[in-house]
Amino acid sequence: MKKSYLIIVFLIVVYILVFFFSFTIGQYPISFSDSIKVLFSRIFPIERVWDETFDVVIFQARLPRIISAMLVGGALSIGGASFQGIFYNPLVEPYILGVSSGAGFGAAIAILLGGNFITVQVTSFLMGLLSMILTLWIGSSRRNKSTITLVLSGFIVGSLFSSFISFIKFVADPYTKLPSIVFWLMGSFASVSYRALAISAPIIIVGSLVLILLRWKLNILAMGDNEAKTLGENPVRLRLSVIFLTTLITASSVSISGIIGWVGLVVPHIARMLFGSDHRKLIPASLFLGSGYLLIIDNLSRTITTSELPIGILTALIGAPIFAFLLRKERSGWA
Repeated sequence: MKKSYLIIVFLIVVYILVFFFSFTIGQYPISFSDSIKVLFSRIFPIERVWDETFDVVIFQARLPRIISAMLVGGALSIGGASFQGIFYNPLVEPYILGVSSGAGFGAAIAILLGGNFITVQVTSFLMGLLSMILTLWIGSSRRNKSTITLVLSGFIVGSLFSSFISFIKFVADPYTKLPSIVFWLMGSFASVSYRALAISAPIIIVGSLVLILLRWKLNILAMGDNEAKTLGENPVRLRLSVIFLTTLITASSVSISGIIGWVGLVVPHIARMLFGSDHRKLIPASLFLGSGYLLIIDNLSRTITTSELPIGILTALIGAPIFAFLLRKERSGWA
């Protein structure tokens, strides 16, 4: 128990340091002390001794980006942990039901038709929800309504929308539209604004809070459907509720940042290694670790080279080796 508390304190300290350090880095560097002064000047009466450009950079460019990275990282991680719990599969991630491909197709259409960022965001979100509805419809059309059937349905829907995306990329103008579509699909927080956050942040926050409230019921699902029924739970309804909530926050996340892989797969495993498989601890731990993890990745994406790297590239380059290490370390099992 003492070891767990030490881990929590250490992670909180690191989280706070990373959060404030994130305001100092970028194409326009700002010292740590100046960034702290600018941030707290909106709360406390601090004498202004810094350039006014600092206010614009911190509050208009970096703050919405940092908030977005934290929200998306937490949402993808809690979604991955929830899906791994209800599907009894350590290889499941939030995109397993085709949400990312559906949302990507919606964004590609909006970009092709010349829509602005808000149009891309809304279209992406709606198409992500449509992909989930199609997956559930296909998965429930057979007599065998197992989780394997649902996962296979998600694979079908994801492949279908991926082919649609490929067609959009084929017909898009290679000098204007195609680069924008490709860059969006690889993931980035470069274009996030407060207006975009106002659309997606409430959905992510509410959906994540409800999943946290339901986290103890995921332990009941892990016992099997028969045991869950014995304890008075409806496993089918509970599973559909978790799928719906996870799809909401995943589609909202993709609509902000594009498709960012490996976060919802790797982070729950790290949380499980640190805090165990009890979903009462695992779900909030995944949320906390995921938000900090993606914030660090975003910091790397805008500092590792002179031009910003798409986040999806870094999450794959970093996430794949981490996941390989975790798989070798936990050979005996994951639950």
